[in-house]
Amino acid sequence: MEDAAQHTKLWWGAAAVMCTVGWRARRAAAAGLASMAVAELVSNGVLKQVCARERPPKEWISHEDVHERPDSSSFPSGHTAAGVGFSAAVAAVWPLAGAVCAVPALMVAAERVHTGAHYPSDVAAGAAVGLAAAALVHQAPRLALRLLR
Repeated sequence: MEDAAQHTKLWWGAAAVMCTVGWRARRAAAAGLASMAVAELVSNGVLKQVCARERPPKEWISHEDVHERPDSSSFPSGHTAAGVGFSAAVAAVWPLAGAVCAVPALMVAAERVHTGAHYPSDVAAGAAVGLAAAALVHQAPRLALRLLR
């Protein structure tokens, strides 16, 4: 699952599949990709730069599945932010697809802790960033109309 989530390939693939289904699915895919972009910008472009947190020590991981981990800050989990942001934004447009997308998003989040790439609080913060990004994307058209009036 981790390889599929690298560089948001999983979510781009889900969006591509959704685009073949119909207008509602294309709208959901667009919302998901926009939310994912906002979540990645906030988590990786802002918060990781501001919060310099070391990754969990390899000694804490009780299995041999500790991969090479990035040198970037552990806080927040960008993978989780992207997955939750994508899934939550899709769910706002097409609830069934959002529920389907939430399953791999949760799996990615759990795997980030299991492999020792993140502390649970990093994943929780990533999820909060993703939810906030989805809410912003969902409200953006209304906010833009208010500003234009």
